[in-house]
Amino acid sequence: MLYHAHELQRSWLDGASAWAGVGAEMLSNPANPLAYGGLGPIAASALEVFAHATAPRGKPEFGIEAVEVGGTSWPITQSVVLRKPFGDLLSFRRDGLPADAPRLLIVAPMSGHYATLLRGTVERMVEGAHVFITDWADAREVPLAAGRFDLDDYIDYLVDFLDHLGSQGEARAHMMAVCQPSVPALAATALMNAQQHPATPLTLTMMGGPIDTRESPTSVNDLAMNRPISWFRNNVIAAVPLRYEGAGRRVYPGFMQLAGFMTMNLGNHLMSHYEMFKHLTVGDHESAQATKDFYEEYRSVCDMTAEFYLQTVEEVFQKHSLPNGTFVHRGKRIDLGDITRTALLAIEGERDDISGLGQTRAALKLTPNLPDASKRYYMAEGAGHYGIFNGSKWRGKIAPVVEEFIAAHS
Repeated sequence: MLYHAHELQRSWLDGASAWAGVGAEMLSNPANPLAYGGLGPIAASALEVFAHATAPRGKPEFGIEAVEVGGTSWPITQSVVLRKPFGDLLSFRRDGLPADAPRLLIVAPMSGHYATLLRGTVERMVEGAHVFITDWADAREVPLAAGRFDLDDYIDYLVDFLDHLGSQGEARAHMMAVCQPSVPALAATALMNAQQHPATPLTLTMMGGPIDTRESPTSVNDLAMNRPISWFRNNVIAAVPLRYEGAGRRVYPGFMQLAGFMTMNLGNHLMSHYEMFKHLTVGDHESAQATKDFYEEYRSVCDMTAEFYLQTVEEVFQKHSLPNGTFVHRGKRIDLGDITRTALLAIEGERDDISGLGQTRAALKLTPNLPDASKRYYMAEGAGHYGIFNGSKWRGKIAPVVEEFIAAHS
């Protein structure tokens, strides 16, 4: 009933959003005398904010057409290099990239948002690397016939993607995991090291990842710890309605994830929309558009399979299986001590309110057989969770650290 109630509310809001958009256009039309004073601009701005906040959203496009390097604008070629039921492997390569440029697999979170949340990450790294990214599917669009997808499958996908890159006969690739996938990426790295896999990544960069959530626990960690797994199973899992390809699949809906994130920082979100309203009333459409662009991506959400979500909550946030040495993949325990061939870079944001300080750095302590020369830690001063991989701090301070680390271990 949870999903059906949301769909009913969504249908009402779609209509309201459309009418609000029409009203905003009418009130701001130059031919309308009300557009020039009085309550007209205020009402038009309020309606525009409401229309944008409640508009339906689908999967965004990356839309990276070119990047500027050395004062020259270079076109970007985007392509799908491997298709799988629960996620594709995308390639981004700029013209003029040196033949020996590193190859980087960016592992996007499967946490309610699309991989396009990392558009800024891709756009910056593609300047000097051939970038690949995991483009996870919306679980509600994956037919039941495709089977299940859990944390074990996630790890298998990463191994398959790296293996595919290795099959191209070039040097081993590098891997970067942003937030949640730091755990499966580290597990996959340990697995490939243990197997002496030829496609074992040269480096693994973990950014704001919950490797050990007992370090500086945040409100996100507290929520997972304070309720038994049965509570999550009974309260946040729903069946996909008949109108979607994945009808009948049990999922953690994206709208639930979005509601959780919005509630966690409700005051900031309300203030952002109030600022947007003020910008619109004085005609500062450029500032208003910047806020719109952020929320256009932020509100574009997708579902994840119930088995993946529940297993992640239990293994990562409740049992702390990876740092405790009890994490099991396909019946075999993952030993982080097996990591000897992959250099590790842990990046954290000073003001990260999702993955607290020390949670990602823990990976460096959990790999005793990796030489210190192959480990590095970087704390980004003043950066929040999203500032680690997007925005000016990412572009100007954090990305150069990643590039330097990759170059040193290529």
